[in-house]
Amino acid sequence: MGRIAGVTAAETRERLLSAAADVFASRGYDGTRVADIAAAAGVSNGALYAHFGSKAELIVAALRAHGPRLLADLLAADPSRPVADLLLAVGRKLPRSRDARGSLIVEALVAARRDEDVARPMRDYVGERADWLSGLVRAAQDAGQIDPALSPGALAQFCLLLSMGSALVPRDLHAVGDEEWSALLTRLVAALAPTRPHSAKGNTTVRVQIDPERCQGHGRCYDLAPTLFTEDDEGYGQVAGDGVVPPGEERAARVAASNCPERAVAVVEEA
Repeated sequence: MGRIAGVTAAETRERLLSAAADVFASRGYDGTRVADIAAAAGVSNGALYAHFGSKAELIVAALRAHGPRLLADLLAADPSRPVADLLLAVGRKLPRSRDARGSLIVEALVAARRDEDVARPMRDYVGERADWLSGLVRAAQDAGQIDPALSPGALAQFCLLLSMGSALVPRDLHAVGDEEWSALLTRLVAALAPTRPHSAKGNTTVRVQIDPERCQGHGRCYDLAPTLFTEDDEGYGQVAGDGVVPPGEERAARVAASNCPERAVAVVEEA
C-alpha cells in the first residue's frame, strides 16, 4: 500500500483521522498499533508517518477531529440560544449512551496518565476547551444570563469534569432516571443566574407572568423552572398556580425569564 492515486494529502489525512478514531475506540490506545490504523485507512505506514509523527500525536489529532462536540454543535445550530440553556441541554444528554467514538476521550485521558507523549498534547487540548468554555461564560455574564461573581474558569472546569466524567461512568455502569437527573441539573443551572437584592422590608412578592401573544412553545420556562411553569395541551408555557414565586425559587424564575427566546416570561416584584 502506498499513496492512493487521485487522493489529496488533505483527504489522506482525514482518512487517517477517521480510521484512528475508529481503531482507538474499538481497541484502546495500548491495543492499537500504528500499522493497524494505516491498514484501516488503506495507506502504508510511511504515508501515515508523513502526516503524523507518532501514535500519541495521532490520538489527540483524532480526538480534535472526531471527539465529542455536542455543545459546539448546539451553539452552531442556534447561536442566540442562552448559554445556561445550552449547558442544561448538554447536561441532559450526558448520561445517555453515546457512539463508539465517544470513548476516544476516555482512551486519551487514560493514556495521558501513563504516557507523557500523550499528556503534552492533551494539556493543550483540554486547555483549549477550557478557554472556549470560559469565553462562553464571560459572554453570558456580559449578557446578564450568569452571575458575574462566578469564576468563568471554575465553571468551565466544572463542565469539563462533568462531561469527561460521564464518559468514564457510562449509563450501563450506573444509570440515573432522566427525570431525577434533569431536576438536579435544573437546580444547578438556576444557581448560575445573577442574584437580585431583596426588599429591605422583606414584604415584596415575586410573581412570574407569561405573555401568550409572544410564547412560541419552546418550553424552556417549564424545563428550567418546573415548579413555576407548566405546559398546556399544545405545549405552550403557562404559569403554575397564581404565579407567586415561593421563597428560594426567585433565581429559577429569573433563569427561565432570561432563557425565553421571545422574552414572553416576565418576573415582577409587587409591594
